Amino acid sequence: MAQLAKRFDGRTITRLDELAQREAVSANFLVQILNDLRRAGLVESRRGKSGGYLLARKPDSINLREIVEAVEPTLLSFSTRTEGDSGISVRAAWEKVALELKAHLERVNLQQLADKSEAPMFYI
Repeated sequence: MAQLAKRFDGRTITRLDELAQREAVSANFLVQILNDLRRAGLVESRRGKSGGYLLARKPDSINLREIVEAVEPTLLSFSTRTEGDSGISVRAAWEKVALELKAHLERVNLQQLADKSEAPMFYI
């Protein structure tokens, strides 16, 4: 998503193999993630010889919570049991952690992530 955000102009399409190479992941794994993101309405795909992927919205309008919910929704959920002496207090603690994580992810947008991933430039 950060790679797509770096190239975002509303029409530039990035090929799967280029994304895979730039992010050092296998194309087979990446296409699965991109399919989840497409189903969530975060990316669009184009077929054909000049096909590829692009963001469905501006990078500053996509937050990390949306991305996490699209590709790994169980990360933001919990299934703590309430049985036993400590069950209720442990569950309450995990609920608080989950709420704080979700709130933090909502505050970080894709544009911020893409900007931070730029390598610093050093001049001699």
